[in-house]
Amino acid sequence: MDFSLSERSLDLTRRVRDFIDTEIEPAERIMAADVAARRAAGEDPWPAHPLLKELQSKARKQGLWNLFLPAGHEGPYAVQFGTDGGAGLTNADYAPIAEAMGRSFSAPLVFNCNAPDTGNMEVLLKYGSKEQQAEWLEPLLDGRIRSAFLMTEPGVASSDATNMEASAVIDGDEVVLNGRKWWSTGVGNPDCKVGIFMGVTDSEASRHARHSMVLVPFDSPGVKVERMLSAFGQHDEPIGHGEVSLTDVRLPVTNIIAGPGRAFEIAQGRLGPGRVHHAMRLVGLAERALELACERATTRVAFGKPIANLGGNRERLAQARIAINSARLLVHHAAWKLDVEGTAGALSAVSEIKVAVPQMACDVIDMAIQLHGGAGMSEDFPLSAAYANARSLRLADGPDEVHLGVIARILLHPYSEKASRS
Repeated sequence: MDFSLSERSLDLTRRVRDFIDTEIEPAERIMAADVAARRAAGEDPWPAHPLLKELQSKARKQGLWNLFLPAGHEGPYAVQFGTDGGAGLTNADYAPIAEAMGRSFSAPLVFNCNAPDTGNMEVLLKYGSKEQQAEWLEPLLDGRIRSAFLMTEPGVASSDATNMEASAVIDGDEVVLNGRKWWSTGVGNPDCKVGIFMGVTDSEASRHARHSMVLVPFDSPGVKVERMLSAFGQHDEPIGHGEVSLTDVRLPVTNIIAGPGRAFEIAQGRLGPGRVHHAMRLVGLAERALELACERATTRVAFGKPIANLGGNRERLAQARIAINSARLLVHHAAWKLDVEGTAGALSAVSEIKVAVPQMACDVIDMAIQLHGGAGMSEDFPLSAAYANARSLRLADGPDEVHLGVIARILLHPYSEKASRS
């Protein structure tokens, strides 16, 4: 493969990084302090901070908007709502941009490139009807609303999505939704207006043809956000993760995306690029953690020496450098495979990064916390929040064990075939 990036990718990456350094990072400290103060005072911490809207406006004026839009969508949406040039990016070209955004918790929101909105927008771009696109995709691309993805369930082992108990039953010209979902990212924000719900439509169909994806307006009767969840004490304002119940929610059958029974097909198309986005943001997050570790290690003195020179810390920093660089190359390879061979051809590569990169990020961030001592666990540094993010992604979009199973199955397949013939 060719690891070189296009001139457009290099230009956008540089501009995104400059915008993060000069605009987002100073504002992020103010926003975080204000949210903490609101929560401490018992006030609502979920509405987006006014500074976030200002940053989004600035980014959009500079053409740094909806950078996730994939190559192949060079139509009116890319021109009206897209990045400079009015064309989408390949996975390989978007990868370094996602890495730059991973350095900041707010950057994906500022550039309208945050999960789960990106995945939901890609679903609507690829599978949505013209009516669904007009009602939900356009306001999402415009940044006027936010969205959620309702898949994981508290009552079953959701690592096997065929365990799903939630239902999406067709009744005449309506579809009736019942179930309980959790870790539904996005539902904390008052601008979250729609979710994509996955449920069983035909329990007699084959395992991967039973489920449907349905667009659910959050103001529908029977939809209730039961509670917000914290991940390692982090609430992730203004997005958040919640538990949502749906009780006899009746919607037009036209809210089903692409037709009944196609949820697993849609999910596979959604998750491949999304895992590249997550992985590259984690590479950026780990890079930022290593920078903080190096700063701390060279300026903090203990026992008469900079702590970089104590207890094998130089080797730990060097190993972190190797681990981040290795992970970056692994993700670029997966992005290239997606571009060249599609989701099916990149299945192992995508599972490999889903396992390797969150684990790498956890290790690097943990090392950085250790070098910071007690300060590393405090809100004075972003490391505890970074660790919560990285550790959560070892479970999100499939736990390590599921992806290791996929990798092993693909690895062993030709050997198993050979053995069966002998």
